[in-house]
Amino acid sequence: MGDLMKKLFLFIFSFLCLFLVNIKAQYYTGDENTSLKNETTINETTVKEENKTEKDAENNNSENSSQVDLAKNAKSAILIEVSTGKILYSKDKDAKRSPASMTKIMTLLLAMEQIEKGNIKLDDMVRISKNASSMGGTQIFVEEGSSVKVETLLKGIGIASANDAAVAMAEYIGGTEENFVKMMNDRAKELGCKNTNFKNPHGLDEEGHYTTAYDLSLIAKELVKYPLALKITSTYEDYIEVSGENHWLVNTNTLVRFYNGIDGLKTGYTDNAKYCLTATMEKNNMRLLSIVMGEDEKEKRNEDTISMMEYGFSMYGSQLILSKDKFSETMVIDNAYNREVKYYLDKDVSIIADKNAKDVKYDIKKEFYDVKAPIKKNDKIGKLTLTYDGNTYEYDLIVKEDIKKASFMKVFSNLLSDIISGVKLK
Repeated sequence: MGDLMKKLFLFIFSFLCLFLVNIKAQYYTGDENTSLKNETTINETTVKEENKTEKDAENNNSENSSQVDLAKNAKSAILIEVSTGKILYSKDKDAKRSPASMTKIMTLLLAMEQIEKGNIKLDDMVRISKNASSMGGTQIFVEEGSSVKVETLLKGIGIASANDAAVAMAEYIGGTEENFVKMMNDRAKELGCKNTNFKNPHGLDEEGHYTTAYDLSLIAKELVKYPLALKITSTYEDYIEVSGENHWLVNTNTLVRFYNGIDGLKTGYTDNAKYCLTATMEKNNMRLLSIVMGEDEKEKRNEDTISMMEYGFSMYGSQLILSKDKFSETMVIDNAYNREVKYYLDKDVSIIADKNAKDVKYDIKKEFYDVKAPIKKNDKIGKLTLTYDGNTYEYDLIVKEDIKKASFMKVFSNLLSDIISGVKLK
C-alpha cells in the first residue's frame, strides 16, 4: 500500500509539473524576460539644440568636411571623436600613403595589449639582437647582447620615436620581427582597416608599407584607451638608462608641451611620407583625435593639427544620454535562484553632434540574449542599441554579480507561485 501511494504521488506530481510548465509557456510573460532577440524600445526622443548626434564613422563624413579646409597643407587628414569614431572632418582619408613613424602607433598598441593580457611586464628585461641594434634613423642606441627594460623601450618608441627600440620590442613580443609584422597586419584587419599593409614595426620607407588617414585613426583610437600609452606619448622629456648610460629623450611631438591640452600621440617623417602627425586631446568630456599626412613642413603639420582641434571643440560637443553609474534595470531569468536580476551598462551612452543642430531624433532599444543561470559576474546578457540617422552603436548589458541557478524544487515553487498569484497574459 505504501509503494502504491508513492507511485500515485509521483504520478500526480509529474502531471502537475507538466501542467504548470505548459501554462507558463502559453500565458506567462515577464516584464523583461530573457529570450532570443527580445527587443524592447526604450524611447524615440527628439533632442533639442544642445543635444548631440552619432553617425557611422566609416561610411559618413561630416557635412562640414566639404565646406572647410582645415588641413590646407596636408595631402590627407582626418578628425574623429574617439568614443564613437564619428568623423568630424576629413580630406582624402582613404588615400594610401606612407605613415613613417606613425607606424609605431600599431607597435605600441600591440605592446599595450600584451601588457594588459599579462604576457609581458614593464620590468621585463629584453635582450637586444644584432638586428635591433643595427637599425638606422632615430635611435636610443641599444647595444647587441645587452638587456633593456620593456618600460625603457616603450619610452624610446613613444617619446623619441626610436627605431631600434621598436624592433627590439617587436622581436620580444613576436619572436621575430617578421612574425610581429604579421601580428600588426592581423590586428589592423580586426580593427576594420581595409587599406593598410605594414612591412616593418618602425615606419622607415619600404615598398608596400602603407596605410590611410582613416585606417590609422581606427588604430590610434584603440591605443588612446590605454592610460599608459597617453602617459608615455604626452611626456615631453625624460631620461632613460641604456647600457649603463643615461640618455635624454625629447618628444618629437612638440605640441604636447606648447599647446595646452594635447596629450599624445605620434609624429612621423621620411623623405617619402613627409611630415606626419597623429594627435589627441580631451576637453569637455570629449576626446578628439587628428591625423595629418604628407605635410611639407613641420610647422605646417602643427598648424593644421591645431586648426582641426579648435574646429572640433568649437563646432561639436558630447552629451551623456545614459550613465553607466546610474543605469540599473531588472529582468526575469526563470531558472535563476532569484529570478529578478539587475543588469547594467558596461559604459556610458553618449552622442556627438554639431552644436548648431536644432533638433535630433534618436532611438534606443534593448535586446536580451537567451541566457540561463548560472551566470558569472560581468557576463553579457544583452545589448542596448542607439540608432541615429540609420546608423547604430551597440553597448553591452551586463550583470555585476554571480547569478546562481535555482534547484528543481525552487523552479517548481516559482511556477506554482505564478499560478497562485495570477499570471500575466499575452
